[in-house]
Amino acid sequence: MEEQDVIKALAALAQPVRLRVFRALIVAGPEGLTPGVLGEQLEVAAATLSFHLKELMNAGLVSQERDGRFLIYRAAYARMNDLLGYLTAHCCAGQPCETTTPPACDC
Repeated sequence: MEEQDVIKALAALAQPVRLRVFRALIVAGPEGLTPGVLGEQLEVAAATLSFHLKELMNAGLVSQERDGRFLIYRAAYARMNDLLGYLTAHCCAGQPCETTTPPACDC
């Protein structure tokens, strides 16, 4: 994943409604959700939801598929994994990462 793609994805997720939409699609799994169900779950107006879905699609985090007269939105799991991989590459300088809380700063 290129740095510009990472920036685009993080920028798309750096908005409360888009983050909630993306998380809802992650939870929904491969079946995805229609805009109606998504809007109802998140209590987001259709026009607002449409705008945010477009932004997530533009960042490559969400895909859209037509199923008859319905649109189905799904999280783009491969893209999400690429983003997480980019963010955690070279974590802890190749050493096992600590799972405990770091010591408090005595600044």
